[in-house]
This record gives sequence, C-alpha cells and structure tokens, in this order.
Amino acid sequence: MTDSSTQPKNTETMEFQAEVGRLLDIVAHSLYSEKEVFLRELIANAADAAEKQRFLNLSAGVADNPAEEYAIHLSADPVAKTLRLSDNGIGMDRSELIDHLGTIARSGTGKFLQENKTSSDSAANLEALIGQFGVGFYSAFMVAERVEVISLKQNESQAYHWQSDGKGSFTVGESTRPDGRGTTVILHLREGAEEYLEAHRLRQLVRRYSNHLALPVYLDDPEGGESERLNDSQALWLRPRSEVTAEELKDFYQSLSHDGQEPRATVHIRAEGSLEYSALIFIPRNKPFDLFLPERKSGLKLYVRRVFITDEGSDLIAPYLRFVKGVVDSSDLPLNVSRELLQNNPILPKIRRSLTKKILSEIEKLSHDSAAYESFWQEFGAVFKEGLYEDFENREEILKLARFKSSEASGWSDLSAYVARMKPGQEFIYCLSGESPEALISNPHLEGFKAKGVEVIYLTDPIDEFWLQSVSEFQGKAFRSITRGAAELSKIGETKTESAEQKSKNDSQKQSVQKLAELFKGILATEVKSVELSERLTESAVCLVAESGDIDLNFEKLLKQHQRVEKSAKRVLEINPDHPLIQKLAKDAEAGRSERIEDRAWLLLAEARLALGEALDNPSDFARRLERVLI
Repeated sequence: MTDSSTQPKNTETMEFQAEVGRLLDIVAHSLYSEKEVFLRELIANAADAAEKQRFLNLSAGVADNPAEEYAIHLSADPVAKTLRLSDNGIGMDRSELIDHLGTIARSGTGKFLQENKTSSDSAANLEALIGQFGVGFYSAFMVAERVEVISLKQNESQAYHWQSDGKGSFTVGESTRPDGRGTTVILHLREGAEEYLEAHRLRQLVRRYSNHLALPVYLDDPEGGESERLNDSQALWLRPRSEVTAEELKDFYQSLSHDGQEPRATVHIRAEGSLEYSALIFIPRNKPFDLFLPERKSGLKLYVRRVFITDEGSDLIAPYLRFVKGVVDSSDLPLNVSRELLQNNPILPKIRRSLTKKILSEIEKLSHDSAAYESFWQEFGAVFKEGLYEDFENREEILKLARFKSSEASGWSDLSAYVARMKPGQEFIYCLSGESPEALISNPHLEGFKAKGVEVIYLTDPIDEFWLQSVSEFQGKAFRSITRGAAELSKIGETKTESAEQKSKNDSQKQSVQKLAELFKGILATEVKSVELSERLTESAVCLVAESGDIDLNFEKLLKQHQRVEKSAKRVLEINPDHPLIQKLAKDAEAGRSERIEDRAWLLLAEARLALGEALDNPSDFARRLERVLI
C-alpha cells in the first residue's frame, strides 16, 4: 500500500510522448521472452542510478559517505499485492521523471553518458552503466497492473511521484521520500503474478540474474527484522587470478556445472585494450550425457557488467568446444533492447576468436602430460575433432592436438609421431574408417599394409568422415583412405629381388589371374565397376574398394544410415592373385570350365560385401548359389 505521507499533491495528468497504448503493450508484453526478467531490469536500473551518483561525486571531488552503503532493497506485501524496489542512487526530479519514464525508449543512462562523456577523470565508472536503451523499466508492466515511482534527487528537498497503468497515460505530482535521495518503484501485481511476492522466488531470481552485481541486494523483513542479503557480489572472474583460491574455483565450477568433481583445467582470462572482457572457463573431467544431442546448449553464461544476460552463449564459443563451462563478462558487447539476443556485431566474433585461442592454448598445455591428455581425449576427442571440419582458422593447431589409434602403435598417437614413423617411399598418411579399432583389426583392406609394417590410422568417429573431406594434408603429407584407389604398396619399403625364373612364373600366374578378372568383370558387370588384381590383400580372397574419385566406403555407409543415399554405388572388386581359391578358379577359367566360375564370382562378391558389414540385397539368391557350390 502507498503510505498516506507519500500521496501525490498538485497532480496533473499528461499523455505519453509516443503511440502510447499499442507501443507500451508491445514493449511490456512482446519484447521479453520471460516475465521474470522484469526484476533483472529494475535491479539493473537501480545499479545504474548508484553508479551515476558515484560518478558525480567522484567528478566533483566529493567523497561518498562511508556510513552510507549503496544498496538495493526489495520488500513484498502479500496483503496489498505490492512489490517494492528501492535504491539510494542519483534519483530523479520532476522533469526527469517525465522525460525518462514518460517517453518510451528514451534512456536516462544514455543521456547521462552523453552529458558526461568528456569527463575523463572517471570515465571508467561510466562503463558500468547498463541501461542505455530506455525500455527495461516498462518490463514491469508484464507483471504489474499499475506502477508507482517515488524519487528524490541529490541536494533537493522535493520528491516527486510518477504513476501509470501502462495503458496510455501517467500522472506526476509532488510527494515525500523519508528515506532520502534515491528511487522507489512500487509494483501493484496482476492476478497470477503473486509468485513474485514469495521470498524464495525473489531469492531465486536475484541469484540467477543479479548474483554477481557489485551492489548488494537485500530482501527486507516484513516484520522489521534484519534484512537478508540475496546476492553474492563475488565475481571471481573479475578478481586477479592470484587472489582466487583453489577452493573458491572448485565451488564456483560446481555451482555452474552441478558436477561433483573438480574441473580438469581452469582458464582465467582478463582481456584489456581494444577488446575488453573477463572470463572464467573450466574444462570438465567427464563428458555430459547430452554432449552429442542437437539441442544441447553452450556451457557458457553471458554477463554484462556482472548482470546475467543468458546461459545460451552459443555465439561466444565454437560448437566443438561446447563441453567447457564458465562465464564471460563484457562491457563492450552490444545487446539488443531486450538483452535476450546478441546483435550481429563485429565485437562478438572477436571475443569468440580470443576465447577459442585461449582454450586451445590450455588444451595444448594439457597435452604435455600424456596420461592426463589421454583421459581428456577419451572424454572429448570425438567432439573436439569437429573443429577440423568447422574451424579453418585453427585447423593446424587442432590437428596437432588430435590423437588417433592405429594398426602399429599402442595407445593413442599424434600425427607428428605418425609422420616420423613413415616407411621409406611412403607418400601418404593412410587411414581406415570403421565403428571401432577392434572391428578394424580384421578388415581385409589392412592385410597388405600390415605385411609391410605400414601404419594405418583408425578413424572411428562419425565426424572423421566429414573432416577428412576438407583437410588435405598434415606436414606436407596427404591423407588417403586405404579403401579408396590403388594401394601402390610396391613403392613402399624395400623391393624384393626376383630371379628370372621366379619372375617368369609370377608373370605367368598374373596373366592367368588377369584373365579370371576379365571373366569376373563380365559376370558382375551390373554390380561392379571393374575387377582388378590387388596389392593390399595377403590373406583374404577379395575386397571392395572405391575408385579414387568416388565416395569412401564407410562414408557411404554413414550417409545410407541417415537416408542421404538410397543405394550403394558400384565399386571395384579386387582379387588376391596369391590366394589358393583365386588361383584354382584361374585354372578353371583357362581350362574352359566356366560353369564353375559364375556362382563363385557372385559368392565372392557377397563375401566382400559382408566383410564391409553390408546386408545382402538378395539373401535367398545367395543361399541357392551356395547350395549349388557345396553339392
């Protein structure tokens, strides 16, 4: 209820200076996505008022009264259904109430900045002012059917009262403010907004949006007891790193992440100069359960001068670093009037680039400890590699930090170590894609590489297929899938010397198998591009490979799973000229026993498809052919 002592006198009614009813309705009910942000806006305005007063005192050489604490007080009256918010900031006189509250989108803070921008002595204080758009106050009408404002300006004796129902007009009159300089906002809450009179709800909102505000926010006891402080005001990210204890960092991380463990690493950033922001970033120990869900939000909270803006900081961090937790606080970052969305402004990508480089630098430090980095990679490697596809600017750095399992090395290995182990004559970084290292060990495509001791990297994450399409090389060595193109293993390592007799025998055998390959090609013409003699097979009879310009086998399989490809493309069937079955079939072909060839050609093609994990198009046809061969 409004005290009788504060009832307005000599009141006159004035019209808002705008297309009032409709405009005010849009501002109050359509500008913000959540009603609860009205409290954030009013507290931010009160904090601005205190900063303005501090600035004026400092500019005039007047010291603040040490006995007077700049503060914000909340008080709720459930009977009267009113919520009060009071500050002891700069206050407003009659003309300022009319100008600032009677004209929508005219910001008192914006005007204050213009009037004082030449005062260089305390320019830093001005940057603490947030409410520069002049619409936050009207968010009060989302929850209030009527709003009163009582304000007394510094060094003045007359207070003034402003009142409106937000429908097109307001009143201004004389009043009193026993508390002295400052402003009191009284919200007469609408039906259904009673939750904002409950102490636990007010605590929740202040701690969510204004917990780290420099000004203390108190909840007054309706019985006249001691006021309860609701916000912490300890913004760890704004304190020097040397002044923050490990226990404070741990507690802060756990409050952000709800993770019972300590963070794996902490990145404390204080950027100054042309781009100013502070950040406190944590790398967790374990991946969250929703790390790969499309709707997963970024783990960063965005603040502007300690005022919480959003926890959807996806624009502040590259998607492949979405596992990090933390806060970013910037006074430079421009926001739109609702503060719900970030404007498309060049400052934002600058902060993002800076954050990315800082985090990559911390991950690089982690890599110096092999055991610790293996643990990190086990948890986050699959998502971190998305940066190879997304982040061209930092691709080289990410490649250096990437770890892989391979056919030769035990444990995880980096690409630099792989290049150092390459065989004489080896031109490529060979890789093989599949579901897991265990599944790839028995892949027939590996046989010739194993026989020559040529290391092959295992790519077992879906993202590997995508970055491999755009990353051409590492340290001058191109990547090549061993399931695509000719193996060309004869160029690698030492070449065996053959006697003239052995060479003649081998040439004769190859010619015989080549004739079989031509016969196979005719039989399987509808299903394969060609049939070739293989360098990569040493144990298996056949395998399917993609031509060098075609899509890789595992990538095609992945696209089929996501219904991006309906039918498999034709492949090259490679046959092993040294395999006993192939040699026997070659003799049958030379002897004219073609009746033995056709069924076996189709069965060998089915064998090659099964080895890739593909389903057979016609299992019953396969079964009949198998029965005929077994008879």
